[in-house]
Amino acid sequence: MAKIDELIEIMRRLRDPQGGCPWDIEQSFETIAPYTIEEAYEVAGAIEDEDWSGLKEELGDLLLQVVYHARMAEERGLFDFGVVVEAISTKMIARHPHVFGDAAAIGNAQAQTIAWEEHKKRERAAKQEAAERQVPGRKNGLLDDVTRALPALLRAEKLQKRMASVGFDWDSPERVLDKIAEEAGEIVEAHAAGASHAEIEGEIGDLLFVVANLARHLKVDPEAALRVTNAKVIRRFRWIEAALAAAGRTTSEATLEEMEALWQRAKKEAR
Repeated sequence: MAKIDELIEIMRRLRDPQGGCPWDIEQSFETIAPYTIEEAYEVAGAIEDEDWSGLKEELGDLLLQVVYHARMAEERGLFDFGVVVEAISTKMIARHPHVFGDAAAIGNAQAQTIAWEEHKKRERAAKQEAAERQVPGRKNGLLDDVTRALPALLRAEKLQKRMASVGFDWDSPERVLDKIAEEAGEIVEAHAAGASHAEIEGEIGDLLFVVANLARHLKVDPEAALRVTNAKVIRRFRWIEAALAAAGRTTSEATLEEMEALWQRAKKEAR
């Protein structure tokens, strides 16, 4: 606990109007939020690379973000770091009655996931009741609290999970595959008809949304799947660059046909 207290004190001094860091003093929730998101991705990247030394550093950077936001909240009289810790501790204990309470033990991860979702439903219902007490007649929609700041692909998956919780979902991956074909066809038709940029954008968004749904049905994390593909593309393109460099050439000097042939060779080499 002494170490976290030290970090909290460091942040207090950095934000001190009389002797702190000018850059840190100027920051706000809005300006720091993008860094928070970036640091979370840095953590994911270190895990993906199995860079355990790097992960230690990235987790520290992410922890700093929590301390930063808590300090700004404390300055406004909203809450402090201790309240943040207390809130998540209370939530985790409440969500795991089979560990911390008298509920029967849960046998496996799948059963735990079901129990977790049921608990979150009760939490949402409690939030609805609180909202109605504050503003009589106010109704929160099922999707209202799905965080807007999430990456679009991840948010699409969460929206679909939430709708599926009330039965609004396809009953098989095959139905989703049919929908993917339908949405892809609509893009082809829109492009052929000279549709506007906004219309094409909408059609592509529809396709991506359904692809995210297919991933959910097949129990694939779409963000993780795309990260894997991004890494694969980088490896293959590096192979192309290396092959061209060995011949004394660069990618800017190669034709599309040459690079495509090298791409196919890179795929074979990977196998």
